[in-house]
Amino acid sequence: MEVGGLPVELWQLILSYLHLPDLGRCSSVCRAWRELVLSLDRTHWRQLCLGCLEHRHPNWPNQPSMEPRSWREAFKQHYLASKTWTKNTQDLYSSNCLSLFRRRKGRRRLCVGTGGEFGSLRAALAAASPYDRLVLQPGLHEEQGKVLLKVPVELVGQGRLGDAVLMASIDQHCPTARLRNVVLMPARFTSLLYKTASGYVQFDSCSFESGQLQIHAPGTCQVKFCTFSQSSIHFRSVGLCILENCEFTGSENASVTVEGCPSSDHNWAYKHLAKLAKSCTASMWEPEPAGCPVAKKDGCGESLLGPVRTCEIVIREERSSFLSAAGAQALLSSAQENTEFRENLRAAKEDEYPVLESNSSDSDVHSDDEEDAHAAYKLPGQAHSHTLADVTHSRLQSNRLHAVQRNLKIKSLQQELQQDKEAQSLANSLQGCIIRQCLFRDGKGGIFIYSRGQAKLEGNIFRDLTYAVRCVQNSKVIMLRNDIHHCKASGIFLRLSAGGLIADNNIHSNCEAGVDIRKGANPLVLCNKIHSGLRSGIVVVGNGKGVIRSNQIYGNKEAGIYILYNGNPAVSGNRIFQGLAAGIAVNENGRGQITGNVICENQWGGADIRHGGDPILRNNLISCGYSDGVVVGERGKGLIEGNAIYGNKGCGVWMMSSSLPHLINNQISHNSIYGVAVFCRKDDAGDFPPGQGASESFQEERDGAGGENDPDSEEEYPAARCPISVALVELNSINHNGAAGLHVKSSEALNVVANVIHANGAGGVAVEQSSRLTRIANNSISRNSRGGVLVEAECQVELRGNGIYENSSHGVISKGEGVIAENDIVGNRRCGLRLLRAADMKV
Repeated sequence: MEVGGLPVELWQLILSYLHLPDLGRCSSVCRAWRELVLSLDRTHWRQLCLGCLEHRHPNWPNQPSMEPRSWREAFKQHYLASKTWTKNTQDLYSSNCLSLFRRRKGRRRLCVGTGGEFGSLRAALAAASPYDRLVLQPGLHEEQGKVLLKVPVELVGQGRLGDAVLMASIDQHCPTARLRNVVLMPARFTSLLYKTASGYVQFDSCSFESGQLQIHAPGTCQVKFCTFSQSSIHFRSVGLCILENCEFTGSENASVTVEGCPSSDHNWAYKHLAKLAKSCTASMWEPEPAGCPVAKKDGCGESLLGPVRTCEIVIREERSSFLSAAGAQALLSSAQENTEFRENLRAAKEDEYPVLESNSSDSDVHSDDEEDAHAAYKLPGQAHSHTLADVTHSRLQSNRLHAVQRNLKIKSLQQELQQDKEAQSLANSLQGCIIRQCLFRDGKGGIFIYSRGQAKLEGNIFRDLTYAVRCVQNSKVIMLRNDIHHCKASGIFLRLSAGGLIADNNIHSNCEAGVDIRKGANPLVLCNKIHSGLRSGIVVVGNGKGVIRSNQIYGNKEAGIYILYNGNPAVSGNRIFQGLAAGIAVNENGRGQITGNVICENQWGGADIRHGGDPILRNNLISCGYSDGVVVGERGKGLIEGNAIYGNKGCGVWMMSSSLPHLINNQISHNSIYGVAVFCRKDDAGDFPPGQGASESFQEERDGAGGENDPDSEEEYPAARCPISVALVELNSINHNGAAGLHVKSSEALNVVANVIHANGAGGVAVEQSSRLTRIANNSISRNSRGGVLVEAECQVELRGNGIYENSSHGVISKGEGVIAENDIVGNRRCGLRLLRAADMKV
């Protein structure tokens, strides 16, 4: 009968009554019939796959409720697993006797146990020929002494999963073997369940209890749909092995240990496993299909089923948000380039400013009398300042910049891999142990990689462990799309020059740091979600390095990224928001290149630099924090350049007088208190935000923290980084802040040079305490709601070459001592220069 004679839906109903061999014959008739058989994927193929009692759900154990991409393909993989372990049969019969070259046409089936031909597994192995199938009857099978596998056999448990239990210690001395549907328990004299040091072993749907598997190079293995209860696997120098869809529970140490550099000595199964691993990786990167089409088209566009009658099916489609996503992506791309990032921010700020809770308003800044004064005076800097109409218009357009900032999208992993060839090479590498779609839960450790070991982890879940992954001693780990949560210590721990790629993972709710990088470790950390941790999101400690890029780090109890003890990572393109402490904290001689990040809505400072911290903080967007934008605490240093610091409820920049930062070319605006504040009060452990600073347990990193014996400590900063002996505030735009633009209450010298200090709520510059000289030179100080410059008694100030225009009170009012020279003091509402009490100024 022609395929087109009936509707496809009716054909699918008819074919659903066929068994597997008949479906195979139908699919071989022609292409149209093949398409019909393929269209049964969500119906009959699903029933066949789930109806096989020896097989688990294709997405077990992580997502058993989620359907696979193709039920037919999943069933096919289950079926082919029974053949792949025998692929090297031609290699076993090399002999001078020609009869041994003959291939066996069939395999014997030997039954072990009650009602079987053999009473014990040892007896069955003694009588077995290569590739025979040994069937364990339901029940407990106990073997005394070690069992040696000298010929390739398949060991299968009869009945449902777990009915056949084997208590033995097996040592493989043959090229290949397979175990399926068996519960393995160790013999009474050892904890070893299975060992191979040369051959290939395949475990399918087995259960391991209270024992250990040992796989040593050139031996290798493939483990699928197995359960490990208080059991573990130890790999030593394996070239390539695969663990898929396994469950590990209750481990007393690491569930999987990978030791040693992958060996170049491979057995016959290496090429087979490499091909399998590549196909699995490719399937993970493919997008989810929208649905299974009923009919495909050939190259000419004609349907392969011909004129098939179909029932009309209406599918409701959601309208795509392509335009908004593309716009946000374009904004993000521009944010990664330094010059374009700053130009875009400047252009946005010229159009609109955010409305923030502040004590100042436009009515405070500009009175009716001042508007008249504005009409009377034409000042040299007028072309570069905002008019009243500009400011009023910008306030009416206030929400737009907030919306742009919230909708910025960071790069996807595919975009990162296209631009970063090193990351792409790591993502595609196939060496060591490949662990996919496994579940690690309720134990001490997940995976431990050491002594130059290599492992690749894809799509696994780690939960309720002490730690998820530890990678140390020059080892390498590639982690893609894993879920790591509720660990009692750090989620991912890298130490002693470990490296690799940590990308597109969901790391959350861990008791310590989500990612802990120490002792020279240098990983790529890309496109992860790191959130809701009880400590910091990422910690870089003790000469740790790394590239931290395009991550979303939010909701952590301590700093989103914490850098200390000579940690020196490159942090760029991340979104760090809604943390319960600082966005980025740099402490205890930490360094780092922190560029192009969006740091917003954190409870403490957007960036917090203390105790010898010396980072480069460049071209970041630091906004809407519940405290200060940037905090430079006691002995803090660093180059703070080209950042947009706005909308924070505290100060834009808060500095200790004992710190030596270089604050240059930043946009500091619309912060609720001061634009820049310099205080002399010493801060101690009690001044840290809750859960920040002194509570971190990094005692082991204190030894050698000074870096005397560290070769990396001599690494020079870029040429633009010039050492400074006095804190420097230079070339910044400080405007529309709630209190004074610059507030100084310092016991150290300070240089304030070439800044634009404009339209702040409580004066331009206020020097309330200055036991050493504060030098204020070549600044433009205009239209502030009170005076331009206020100098209190006993303060030492040099005021030289400034333009002080149109402030709402006095231009300069001084009670202190120093020099006022060569300033333009024009158009202020009250006195241009007012000297009070015991002022000792040279004018």
